[in-house]
Amino acid sequence: MTQTPTAHTSAQDQARARISVPAQHPMVTVLGSGDSLLRVIEKAFPAADIHVRGNEISAVGDPAEVALIQRVFDEMMLVLRTGQPMTEDAVERSIAMLKASESGTSDGPETPAEVLTQNILSSRGRTIRPKTLNQKRYVDAIDKHTIVFGIGPAGTGKTYLAMAKAVQALQSKQVNRIILTRPAVEAGERLGFLPGTLYEKIDPYLRPLYDALHDMLDPDSIPRLMAAGTIEVAPLAYMRGRTLNDAFIILDEAQNTSPEQMKMFLTRLGFDSKIVITGDVTQVDLPGGTKSGLRQVQDILEGVEDVHFSRLSSQDVVRHKLVGRIVDAYEKYDNGQGTDSSGAKGSKGK
Repeated sequence: MTQTPTAHTSAQDQARARISVPAQHPMVTVLGSGDSLLRVIEKAFPAADIHVRGNEISAVGDPAEVALIQRVFDEMMLVLRTGQPMTEDAVERSIAMLKASESGTSDGPETPAEVLTQNILSSRGRTIRPKTLNQKRYVDAIDKHTIVFGIGPAGTGKTYLAMAKAVQALQSKQVNRIILTRPAVEAGERLGFLPGTLYEKIDPYLRPLYDALHDMLDPDSIPRLMAAGTIEVAPLAYMRGRTLNDAFIILDEAQNTSPEQMKMFLTRLGFDSKIVITGDVTQVDLPGGTKSGLRQVQDILEGVEDVHFSRLSSQDVVRHKLVGRIVDAYEKYDNGQGTDSSGAKGSKGK
């Protein structure tokens, strides 16, 4: 993409920029179907005047805004050059990252293109990538550290990205097996009161892990891999007494572990293994009075070498936009009520 230098119109102290899109990139990939991507940019910079003529985009407005608009299109072109399409969500996240960088509130040098083009796993015609800066740092931390905690609200990709890294590690022979586990505790339910055999009672609690596996592997291969022990999906209680060598181990829903269960799980770590622990400390479903092991472990292991805590927020939610707003609304309500994130007043030690 070629650009003309930003020109300033002295009368109104406005800047003007012209951005030429190379012929190999159809304008629809830059502007979006029905100009949907262009509308996202216009909404983010309402004071600027953006026009398109042929393969040239011009922007007039405040010098700082025009410079940001230029950077937005630059980052979009870098992403498109990799063959990856731009979406409205990706443009919104790119603008947010660039604005944070411009205002000095960003805490790193990563650019939107670096975040959006990092491939983790390609499977069944789709590629799994981080979509936010915190997600990229979470994925990078999994590469660098032996034990990584992914802590954040629902919809931030904590478990899904960990699963993608596990499958990637298995396929590249960094590990010989994947072990996926969850505590069998959920909101308002206890296994003893559910119908069926023990397996039938436990299976629904592990179903989200199966669903993620089916997204990333050929479904026909999963029963074979599980029968061979290459992939194991089991309740947390089944981990007791074991040493897990040469494995990629994921503990999901870790907010529902007790401190004793968390210690038990962490001490299962064997040689040449990697552990990722994911959870949302705002959704603890433990019986009243039981402390959350995920809450406590942050105070115990923060700063320990080769242990990393990745914290995601509502800004990293990659589900429907409303999910992020719901998370923010609950956090605001909890703060106003003087409750901790499990909803119990005055129980900060949980």
